[in-house]
Amino acid sequence: MGNARRAKSPPRTSRRLLEAILRSDLASFVAKTFATVNPGAEFQPGWHIELIAEHLAACGRAEITRLVINLPPRSLKSIIVSVAWPAWLMGRDPATRVMAASYSERLAVKHALDCRHVMAQGWYRRLFPGFALAPDQNEKHKIQTTARGHRIATGVGGTATGEGGDVLIVDDPHNPRQAMSRVQRRRALVWFDQTFANRLDDKRRGVIVVVMQRLHAEDLTGHLLGKGGWTHLNLPAEAPARAIVRRGPLAIARAPGEPLHPAREGTVELARARRELGARAYAAQYLQEPVREDGGIVQIRWFRRARRAPEQPKRIVLSWDTAAKGRAHNDPTVCGVWAEAAMEWHLIDVIRRHMDYPELRRTALDLIARWAPAAVLIEDQASGQALIQDLREAGRLPVIAIRPEGDKVTRLARVSPLIEAGRVVLPLDAPWLAEYETELAAFPEARHDDQVDMTSQFLAWASGRATAPRIRRL
Repeated sequence: MGNARRAKSPPRTSRRLLEAILRSDLASFVAKTFATVNPGAEFQPGWHIELIAEHLAACGRAEITRLVINLPPRSLKSIIVSVAWPAWLMGRDPATRVMAASYSERLAVKHALDCRHVMAQGWYRRLFPGFALAPDQNEKHKIQTTARGHRIATGVGGTATGEGGDVLIVDDPHNPRQAMSRVQRRRALVWFDQTFANRLDDKRRGVIVVVMQRLHAEDLTGHLLGKGGWTHLNLPAEAPARAIVRRGPLAIARAPGEPLHPAREGTVELARARRELGARAYAAQYLQEPVREDGGIVQIRWFRRARRAPEQPKRIVLSWDTAAKGRAHNDPTVCGVWAEAAMEWHLIDVIRRHMDYPELRRTALDLIARWAPAAVLIEDQASGQALIQDLREAGRLPVIAIRPEGDKVTRLARVSPLIEAGRVVLPLDAPWLAEYETELAAFPEARHDDQVDMTSQFLAWASGRATAPRIRRL
């Protein structure tokens, strides 16, 4: 072994620079924590990790005192919030008192053991030389420092008698099975309100952070956001619309449909998750938009399913709901492609996006050329009026201007018996399906209602009901 060479240590200046970064930058500390807790696994950085770290750092400065974070499963939420952040806080100030809860005490203890494992590493002790564990208090559920700081683990529903904290963390307050039980769900909410939230030592500067995937419309996130006063960092697996998320020096722009973390779960993986989970569970856990159990006007189970569209439909109809403006905060423009066959209607495609008027006109002409529809239904309002006029001038196209009567709720309620009777058919799988089902089931509480309007417009026209909107042919 005389020719063997000892691996060189990093230069002292480089190591000091790295240590300074880890002490000051939580996102970098998260990456180091991940490597420690999961040796051999590849850390895949993402902007969402930096954004969460910025929010948690703001919590550490008491700039945010109530924070809800929603993101899909397996997105490092526990590593970031329950393991790395407490270790970082307590290293910087060993007197910091943290209490962390999860839906089961076993899971809470696992996070505590991971945190203690990080604190035991030589690199951690070099970063924070003032940190030391108290020799008389180093248990699975409680880590205490010589400065009388601590990290306590408890399960949701635990009493935590006599204990308190500067920072309270709730990491996954429900598991999927518990969230479906009204009794267990309610038990978690009462525990949070009446027991856990009262454990803050400093009512003015104390911090509470809840991190979870959505599981139910009435889960802890829904409960807290309904009360108000909480900062909400919502990170769905797919961006529902164009948006910019800001915190500190970060400004993240997301395009509609853009995956949250494409290096780990891109469009192919998300499509698989949608198929495996089903539309309702995917909407909650991945899109962070749970649908109420009682649904709304329409129940998703009412829709029939077909493996393929009719090969020789009686007619194809395009139903348009055009947005007043093409801006990201407005409803998108949507066009549904409907095929009629034997007294039933198949929705075979949905085109939905924000468009300025030139793009809207081009898209309408392209769809007409592609489908050769027997009718093109367009709501005779706002940008729809201009589209009607332009299509009429473009040639003898089957354009029908629809004048809606009644409010949106009334219009959907009028045609809902057709869906309940099984006369409306959806495909078994389509890229647009989960988003469509979520909006229909959540209406009138959904964020958007463009697909609802498109659907009720078509069904009222196609069914020829006496209550159908008045139409004007061009």
